[in-house]
Amino acid sequence: MKTLSVLSRNNSCLDLFDGKILKTLFHLFVKPYGFCYKYERVRAITLLEEGYSSRKVAKKLGNNINHTSILRLKKNNDCTTAVDVKRSLKGNEKIEVNANTIRRVLKRNGLHSRVKQKKPLLSKKHRKIRLTFAKKYQHWTVEDWKKVVWSDESKFQIFGSDGRSYCWKKPGKQLQSRHVKPTVKFGGGSIFVWGCFTHLGVGYLCRIVGGLNGELYRQILEEDFLQTLEYYNLNPQTIIFQQDNDPKHTAKLTQKWFVNNNIEVLFWLPQSPDFNPIEHLWNNVDQQLRNLNIEIRNKEALWECIENIWNETSLELCTKLINTMPERISDVLKAKGGYTRCNKT
Repeated sequence: MKTLSVLSRNNSCLDLFDGKILKTLFHLFVKPYGFCYKYERVRAITLLEEGYSSRKVAKKLGNNINHTSILRLKKNNDCTTAVDVKRSLKGNEKIEVNANTIRRVLKRNGLHSRVKQKKPLLSKKHRKIRLTFAKKYQHWTVEDWKKVVWSDESKFQIFGSDGRSYCWKKPGKQLQSRHVKPTVKFGGGSIFVWGCFTHLGVGYLCRIVGGLNGELYRQILEEDFLQTLEYYNLNPQTIIFQQDNDPKHTAKLTQKWFVNNNIEVLFWLPQSPDFNPIEHLWNNVDQQLRNLNIEIRNKEALWECIENIWNETSLELCTKLINTMPERISDVLKAKGGYTRCNKT
C-alpha cells in the first residue's frame, strides 16, 4: 500500500475533523477561524489527536501567536485597553485577534486592568527636581526625618467627594433613596483647614474662613504653629518646617518671618504630594468622615467632626508615617523622579 504523504494526511484530517469545533477553539482562545493558517489548524488537530483538551491546545497555540505584538503595544503605552490593542493590530499589522484573547495574554504576563490613579502632572523638570531631592536626602534616617514638622492645607466637602458612588439595583425597579447620591446646588459647601503634625503627634488644626492670604498665613504660623511647638516642647531652632510652594508660603514677608524666628524651612518639591506624609492624615480624616453614621448638614457640623477626628489621630499613625520617609525617598530614586505608588502607611 502506498504511504500517504504528510500533506495528504493533514488534508484528510482537516476533512474528517469537525470544523465547528475548530471554529469554536480558535474564536475563543486564539483568533477567528477564518484568519488561521492551514498549519495552525493541522497543529490543533494533531494536539487534539494526542489527547490534549481544547483548552490546552488553545493555550499551546495562543502562547506563540501575536503575544509579542500585544506585549509590545502595552509596554510602549501605545494602547490603554484591550480594544485599543485589537484595533492597532488590525490596522497596522493586519492581525485579527479577539479582545478577550488579548486580555488573557496580558493577564498571563502579569498585566491586570486597573483604574488610572489621579496624580499631579510631572514634567521633565519636575522629575529632575524630584530626583535631585531624593539623592540629596537618600542617606537621611528616620531620626533625621523626626526633626521635620509637616504642614498643609486641605478642603473638605459636606457631601464628600465629587466622584462616582455605586449601588445595587434590579433593572426596572423604582429608584429608592439609597440608590441616589444627593447633591446640593453650588456643591453644598466646604471648609478649608490648615494643619501640621510632628513625630510626637498632630498639631493644632485651624479653620480658614474666607480666602487664605499671606497675612493670614503668617498669623496661623504665629499662633497655631508656634503653639504646637510649645505644646510638644519643641525648640523652633532645632526643628525643620515643611510647607509646599504656594505663593503665600514663599512670599518675602513670610520668608522674613521664618528668618526672624530662626526656623529652618525644608526646600520642597512641586507636584509631589507623594512625598508629604500629611496627605495620609487628610485621607484618614476624609475616610472617617464617610464612615460616620450621622448626616452632616452644615459647615459648623462638618468642622466639629473634622476637628474631633483630627484630635483623635493616634501617635502610632504619626510615627508610622514618618518612618516611611526613607522608603518614599527610595521609591522616587527607583522611579528616577517619576510617579510612586504613594500608599505608605
